Amino acid sequence: MSDLSAAPSDAKTALRAAALARRSALSEDDRSAAAAAIAARGLPIPLPDGAIVAGYAPIRGELDPFPLMHVLAARGARLALPVVTRQGTPLVFRAWRDGDALPRSALGIREPSPDAPEVTPDIVLVPLAAFDAAGHRIGYGAGHYDCTLEYLRARGPVVAIGLAFAMQQIPTVPAAAHDVVLDYVLTEQGLLTFRSR
Repeated sequence: MSDLSAAPSDAKTALRAAALARRSALSEDDRSAAAAAIAARGLPIPLPDGAIVAGYAPIRGELDPFPLMHVLAARGARLALPVVTRQGTPLVFRAWRDGDALPRSALGIREPSPDAPEVTPDIVLVPLAAFDAAGHRIGYGAGHYDCTLEYLRARGPVVAIGLAFAMQQIPTVPAAAHDVVLDYVLTEQGLLTFRSR
């Protein structure tokens, strides 16, 4: 029994390591071009008036969401960034505008000031290590986004859009019952749609 329950986790660990190695090998030019292509394409859904869009401060070679976030802000979106509180609890989202300071947390992640107001996003841009054609993702293993999206979806409509390089797609993510499916994934090569909202 324990071997069976550990198998998906072990498989994810190996897939995560391989995906992160491939992502790390991308050149800066490829990274910048991908972020620009996604910003030019925009969201796969209409942007509601005053919508709150939560992005993220990229780490570990993640696709940079800031070019897209700047485009969305110019179209009237209010922006937010996540704050990690503790493992097993949903992320907190705080309002952020271009030019606001982003001090590093104890985990080394750039986060909005604790003085920035908490907000509830309508759209969440989700970082990932790998994804598949069913909308499953592999993160870094802490479960922050699974917990957060489950929490948000229980309280109202929210759209989860993964941002990734096309080379991060893998044939199958060994998904567990608690893994949350994305609504869309945007890559520099196009859009993958998993749910209609």
